[in-house]
Amino acid sequence: MSDYKNFTMNFGPQHPAAHGVLRLILEMDGEVIRSADPHIGLLHRATEKLAESKPYNQNIGYMDRLDYVSMMCNEHAYVLAIEKLLKLEVPVRAQYIRVMFDEITRILNHLLWLGAHALDIGAMSVFLYAFREREDLMDCYEAVSGTRMHATYYRPGGVAKDLPNVMPKFMLNKNQNLEQIETLNYNREGTLLDFIDSFVDRFPKNVDEYENLLTENRIWKQRTVGIGVVSPERAIDLGFTGPMLRGSGVSWDLRKKEPYEVYKNLKFDIPIGTEGDSYDRYLVRIQEMRESAKIIQQCCEWLKKDDGQHISSNSKIAPPDRDDMKDNMESLIHHFKLFSEGYCVPEGEVYAAVEAPKGEFGVYMISDGANKPYRLKIRAPGFPHLAALNEMSKGHMLSDVVAIIGTQDIVFGEIDR
Repeated sequence: MSDYKNFTMNFGPQHPAAHGVLRLILEMDGEVIRSADPHIGLLHRATEKLAESKPYNQNIGYMDRLDYVSMMCNEHAYVLAIEKLLKLEVPVRAQYIRVMFDEITRILNHLLWLGAHALDIGAMSVFLYAFREREDLMDCYEAVSGTRMHATYYRPGGVAKDLPNVMPKFMLNKNQNLEQIETLNYNREGTLLDFIDSFVDRFPKNVDEYENLLTENRIWKQRTVGIGVVSPERAIDLGFTGPMLRGSGVSWDLRKKEPYEVYKNLKFDIPIGTEGDSYDRYLVRIQEMRESAKIIQQCCEWLKKDDGQHISSNSKIAPPDRDDMKDNMESLIHHFKLFSEGYCVPEGEVYAAVEAPKGEFGVYMISDGANKPYRLKIRAPGFPHLAALNEMSKGHMLSDVVAIIGTQDIVFGEIDR
């Protein structure tokens, strides 16, 4: 037998399992990985620099487009940073709405992760199951913001508008008869909160369906157990956060350790793994979806009893009421100035972070007293995870690289920001 030397191959960026535009340079010894070098920058959009050229309130939409599967959580960190500099009080109702939509976003993220991860490894059905539930949650996004993904719903001081009293319904069309439309609309007769309540009531059974397909599936376990193992100490050293850190057995979650908004008033558990492999990270995320459903249910109960404000009464930061703006010249001028010039934020520097679905999403901001950030730096949770890809995949087979990228839940919007 002649000797075979190591050879180098490209994985991505056009590969269906590259999760965006990841280009990996793999050094292979036959089928075994000797090193993996991630090349990034193919999606670079200069979000941080663009944000420094626009007023604070015009940058919220950029945050949605970072990790474009965790839209509202990104907005949350950004508006928290502005509120810290302004020392702005947020009404309790707005805090509950934010927390509820943070957890809706977590479920949205984990459903896409689960479907894509399973599809990468070869399981088709889970993808279709997960998107069935995502459709309902996308309708919740659309009900409050008018759009299914890039909501731009959070505002400094609260949220853009209060929860609607009616839920959009399916209309009669040539493809569906009246009976089918009535079946689709069965839980849309009440308010948005009623619709969300109905969703969280049935969601645990849906998660059971995902688990029936995967958790004890022999092929799934062969592809994930013992793959991409990271010890607790090494996970901390590498800067892991979120399910990547908790999957290694470290009980760290900003919602418990450094609570923000109303998380301290809510009851939920933090799932952690024991082995630090891809299978444990799968179990952690599955359990997180169940815990998020519990949080959403508690928020729904509270919001149904409360009729408070959805945004701060500080008229220098919050826009005037729409009816007032159309009847009152001063309100119209104020509305115009607020959306064209924004507001000045006191000098200072601040860091605000939230427990986003992928880990700690943070915004570091420096203000020089103007109406736009002097400097903005984003702490993306996926970046340190991607940096560990070489260490996690060394010694594994080529097919395992797909499972490791999947278990990291990489989205390139926040990495190539």
